[in-house]
Amino acid sequence: MDTLLTDITIEEAAQGFAAIGSEARLQVLLILVRAGAEGLTVGEVQERSGMPASTLAHHLRFLTSAGLVDQNKVGRSVLNRAVFDRLDMLAGYILKQCCADVAESREN
Repeated sequence: MDTLLTDITIEEAAQGFAAIGSEARLQVLLILVRAGAEGLTVGEVQERSGMPASTLAHHLRFLTSAGLVDQNKVGRSVLNRAVFDRLDMLAGYILKQCCADVAESREN
């Protein structure tokens, strides 16, 4: 897993954190995380979030461009899925820094 964590740059991390820095986008992302790997159609996300279609489309575009949501056309619907690997990398980006200064000061 450590090799995956080094694949994310500070710019990519900032983009990912910015994408979830909005309450509305965080709500959409949490809805998709709770839905699991199967994902949800735009209509299902709209129903669960209560957002107008145009607002939801804006937030989904933002999350997709940050690599946190994947969209695939299935028939006439667009299926949205949380990108769990990317979310794991984003969380790991912060957590891998835990106590680094403490360990470094003990070495000196």
